[in-house]
Amino acid sequence: MKFSAFKASRSSSEILVGIVSEDEQSIQALGFSPSQATSGVAAVVQAQAAGQTLPPPGKVYALSSIRLLAPFPRPARNILCVGKNYFDHAKEFAQSGFDSSAKPGDDIPTDPIFFTKVPESVIANGDAIVIPRGVSEAIDYEAELAVIIGKQGKGISESEAMSYVWGYTIVNDVTARDWQNRHKQWFMGKSFDTFCPMGPWAVTQDACNGENTQVRCFVNGERRQNASTTDLIFKIPKLIATVSAGITLYPGDIIATGTPVGVGIGFKPPKYLQPGDRVRVEIDGIGAIENPVV
Repeated sequence: MKFSAFKASRSSSEILVGIVSEDEQSIQALGFSPSQATSGVAAVVQAQAAGQTLPPPGKVYALSSIRLLAPFPRPARNILCVGKNYFDHAKEFAQSGFDSSAKPGDDIPTDPIFFTKVPESVIANGDAIVIPRGVSEAIDYEAELAVIIGKQGKGISESEAMSYVWGYTIVNDVTARDWQNRHKQWFMGKSFDTFCPMGPWAVTQDACNGENTQVRCFVNGERRQNASTTDLIFKIPKLIATVSAGITLYPGDIIATGTPVGVGIGFKPPKYLQPGDRVRVEIDGIGAIENPVV
């Protein structure tokens, strides 16, 4: 099942939450209160975690007539992200000269590398990725599968981890590579405004096999990334077990699982995003997001 956050029109200020039709041509709103719906699909996740029945469905809106929002318009907490989690990308990044986390001969991490993106970096399908003029021009794309946590837990074992997964969405982990390198950490260059396109909606675990699905990225129609999540160095259960060992996870938390080989920094010379570009990320079982660059 697919759930979305949306506004009934471009001019509307009220956020609604609904169920996306099977043909993805309409959305049926659920009767959440305005305060509940502000959190987007998190309202669904949290209600289900509490064992509550979802509010009754109501009006049906044509997808073509509404403004689609990111499924979590402003996540309650920073988005948890994993760096260098595909074998070929880890090598690609280590060889780029921009990887401050690797020592010579240490291309493949032995433990998951976590960082975060601020909630305010999230934008929706169709919104513009903004290159901050005079701040950075080394802007890169990273197509990623994002895991949505469905219930509270700490000290979660790998064997139990998938039972804590509510579902999935798509994230483009946009990055200012020069800031990532200069500051010797990843938080700042990953958290600029508009640097987390997300969507187009959130899907439940039964709709997408996150442990074996295909992740693709296109820039101006040119395929740059194409890999299966079976190629992850650290699989979803390992990621959940690692972060929950010391940090309590809550319903609605989001974990971006890492990006495959083919990012802009991996080309010689690098293929950074430019104004006028369009970036499209597709994941089987979820759908696609596409964002212009300005």
